[in-house]
Amino acid sequence: MKKSLLMAALSLGLLSQTVQALTLDEARAQGRVGETLSGYLATRVEDKETLALVKQINEARSESYQQLADSNNLPVDEVAKMAGQKLVMRAAPGEYVKGLNGKWLKK
Repeated sequence: MKKSLLMAALSLGLLSQTVQALTLDEARAQGRVGETLSGYLATRVEDKETLALVKQINEARSESYQQLADSNNLPVDEVAKMAGQKLVMRAAPGEYVKGLNGKWLKK
């Protein structure tokens, strides 16, 4: 029960980022960013615009993960890793994800 509640809250937290969805979607489609198993977005292109976007998204994710961890008495890194697995699995065809070996893979 606790885990399903956590996953539902996590899903809602990830959906709350829709303010940046278009920009994030564009960055994903252009291969400038990719999801990682750590739960955080990573850059594939090191330009100012991409770095700023990734910083903003990751700060929002960090806050969301911390809130979920606090409310469920879990370590924040465990929450982030659960989110990372979901985000990597949900990546659309053509988007990049970072594998266990640290290399980028195009889905």
